[in-house]
Amino acid sequence: MHKRVELAKRQKKMYQKTRMSTDSETRSDACSGQQSAVPLAVVEEVLLNLPAHQVVQVCRLVCHEWKELVDSAAHWRVRCRREGLQPNDASRSPEDWCQFYFLSKFRRNLLKNPRADDGLQGWEIVQNRADNWATELNRIPFPDNTVTKCFVTSDSLCLKEQLIDLKEEGYSEAFMDQLRPHIKISDWYTPPSGYRSHYCLSVQFLDQERNPIISCHPDVFRQQGNDYPWCQITYIFRNYGSGIRFIRFTHGGMEWSGIRVTNSSVEICPATVF
Repeated sequence: MHKRVELAKRQKKMYQKTRMSTDSETRSDACSGQQSAVPLAVVEEVLLNLPAHQVVQVCRLVCHEWKELVDSAAHWRVRCRREGLQPNDASRSPEDWCQFYFLSKFRRNLLKNPRADDGLQGWEIVQNRADNWATELNRIPFPDNTVTKCFVTSDSLCLKEQLIDLKEEGYSEAFMDQLRPHIKISDWYTPPSGYRSHYCLSVQFLDQERNPIISCHPDVFRQQGNDYPWCQITYIFRNYGSGIRFIRFTHGGMEWSGIRVTNSSVEICPATVF
């Protein structure tokens, strides 16, 4: 009697496993049939109307056909065209359209309060001599009329800086080390008087321990003249090595009535925007 009960239990388990396997295959076949019933052109149009991150993180994993669509350069070219994200030079196509899309779409200034709209908030004062750092309305019109304020130094050297944590800004270690996107540094300055002025800029790329990997200290700029116009200084870093985790941006200067700086920026960019 006991042996019969055990045999019945084993047979029941075998039946349940067989039923589960059959149900799974049936569901898989049904899913496959449903996918093949929808033209890929329709699927791609649906994917193009979904958020890009969802397409990469979720839709790409549905099946082989969807993965091929999401991985294709054509999909990202269409996305870029629809959203107005195109290379500055039409003759230079991006090597990786997906990378170009995400770097262009989420490109932004990593510096906080770059236009003095919030006083000195967001900046660490490194040197603050004589009359110290201050902010004021632009005395000389800025090329971009949305920039209305600036930072002002004094007649003794004033320096301020920001430390950018790339990981906190959404750029992972793997992203920076493997893709090594271009890094664009820009700053604007002017000496608004007839006295000789002194402007300086320092940019450092730091490793995890905040040790410098790359340091850039541009030549000191000295200009003289009444109401000297706003000048822009721009650097684009390419082909740098791995290990960059932080960027330290420092600028300032001095002049008899104070040199002005504003609209500073640090941006992670795709190569083909330049």
